Order: sequence, then structure tokens, then C-alpha cells
Amino acid sequence: MAFNLKGRSFLTLLDFTKEEIEYLLTLAQNLKDKKRAGIKGDLLEGKNIALIFEKPSTRTRCAFVVAARDEGGMPEYLGKNDIQLGKKESVADTARVLGRMFDGIEFRGFKHETVEELAKYSGVPVWNGLTDKYHPTQVLADLLTIKENFGYLEGINLVYVGDGRNNMANSLMIGAAKMGLNYRIVSPRELWPEEDLVKECREVAAGSGATITISDDPVEGVRGADVLYTDVWVSMGEEDKFAERINLLKPYQVNMEMVKNTGNDRLIFLHCLPSYHNADTDNGRKIFEEHGIEEMEVTDEVFESSFSKVFDEAENRVHTIKAVMVATIGK
Repeated sequence: MAFNLKGRSFLTLLDFTKEEIEYLLTLAQNLKDKKRAGIKGDLLEGKNIALIFEKPSTRTRCAFVVAARDEGGMPEYLGKNDIQLGKKESVADTARVLGRMFDGIEFRGFKHETVEELAKYSGVPVWNGLTDKYHPTQVLADLLTIKENFGYLEGINLVYVGDGRNNMANSLMIGAAKMGLNYRIVSPRELWPEEDLVKECREVAAGSGATITISDDPVEGVRGADVLYTDVWVSMGEEDKFAERINLLKPYQVNMEMVKNTGNDRLIFLHCLPSYHNADTDNGRKIFEEHGIEEMEVTDEVFESSFSKVFDEAENRVHTIKAVMVATIGK
């Protein structure tokens, strides 16, 4: 069944019903099949798309650009030094200017209030490419990846291990609550999510059959996981917290011992990337040497394993982002 999402912004999955999310996932799969078949699309033909980036990105930027071009759209990258957003010009004024020139606006940055204000004043659909609070386009890709591997979503045990109050932990909790997955955050108590969001998600979960639980036990907390998910221990903008987070999160590293503790040989591993699974980057080497560690949130052994689906997940960013744009501004 098709849903009319034309003109809608995509800021958080809290704004969408289970049926609407299912529609976006089905549309994403159809668009993925179409791309694999080599069929050139035109569903975004004539559409100009602004891509605002306060934070740098690999997957989000490339996914929006490729997704737009695949369907005939024209993306325009606007870095933090390219426009006057929040400097010489207010967010509201920038929104009203860009809304007169573009058919849709993507925003990736810090404050969630910024993307909300863009949506309020622009007059065109605005899509959240990541804020400090939510990362909904990533969760759509995660859900598609889980469905591809298991064939269904309802009843899947999704366990997130690590920093339990970051934007990924928040958004996965919302997505699981909406779609009927059993969601568990395994995290030290100092990094548990905000109670108000947990309460809201549990209310949503009551209608979908999902469960939301939080544990600080890295052994028992992962038992029965179908999907083991982690993210970097230090988010962008928190680089001064590396020592504190490493100390807190060492027991929560996703390694083969943790994988065995799930007791599930059908397990898949997911990570939104980028990942500190080795020291193959300048930044990684510096951090590892400074703090006397060899691996961080996930070991290289797990990251490179046959059950790791992180690059399928990364590719699915294109298809789910394309679905969001086609559904909200496409033909």
C-alpha cells in the first residue's frame, strides 16, 4: 500500500507510523532492485536539493548525492563555510532563502533545534542527516539490512552496546519501538538514555509488541541477541572525553567473547561507521597510542567476520535516503 508522504519533513522516526516506515522500507528495496537492474530513474528529475553539512561525513554526503543523481535530481553541497547559517544570518532567514531555491533540504549538524527550525520556515521538506539527538536515515538503512538478513523485523532481538545516550542509541530505540523489535541497550549507567525518551518509546512499543530494556551487564545483556550493534565511544564534538569513555566502555567492547555470549549462531553485527576497529588511520593511531589500546568499540576480528554486515548497511544508506527523497518530493 502506498502512502502520500509528499511535502513531509523527515526529522525523527517518532513522526512516522509503523505503516509509513514499512512503506519507506519497501520503496527502498524496490529502488535498490531497480538500481541493481541498471534502470535509470527520473523520479527526482528537475528537483534541486540542498545538502547542508555542519559536520563532515562520508556515508551521509555520498548517499544523498548518489541517491539524488540516480533519480535525476541535482544536489548542491553546502559546507559550514559555504553559507551564513547561524553566523551572519539566522536559521530562519536561511531556511526561507533556501526554500525559495531548492525543492528539499538535508541538514547534518549539531543541534536538533536547527533542523526543526529549517523545517518550520523553509516551506519545503527537510531531512535530518544527523543531529546530536537523532540519526533517522541511518536507522532506516539498519532496518532494511536486518530485514534483508532475517526476512522480517517483528520479534528480532536488537542489542546496542556502548554509549547508550548518543543519537544512534536513541534512534535505534525509536525504530525498534515503532517496528516491533525487542531492543536492549547495554551500557554503563552513566551513559544511559534520557528517561523521557525511554518512557515515550515504551509507550510506542506497547502498541507494536516490542520491548525496551536497559542493562549495565555486558555478559547477560547480550544473551539471545540476533543483531549486535555498536557505535564509536566518542561522538563528534566530544573529543575531549576519550580517556573517560575508554575507561567506562572497555568492558562493553564487541569482541568474539561477547559474540559467543549471545548464544546465537545466526547473529549479525552492525555499525553505523566510521569505526575504530584497528589503527589503520592517522587519527586511530594517535588515539590508540595516547591511551595504550589496540582496538576500541569493536575488534578487527568481529568487524571483518562473515557475520559483519557493516558494508551492506553502508550501501543501504543510498537506497533508504533515496526512498525518503522520492516519497517526499518525487514524482
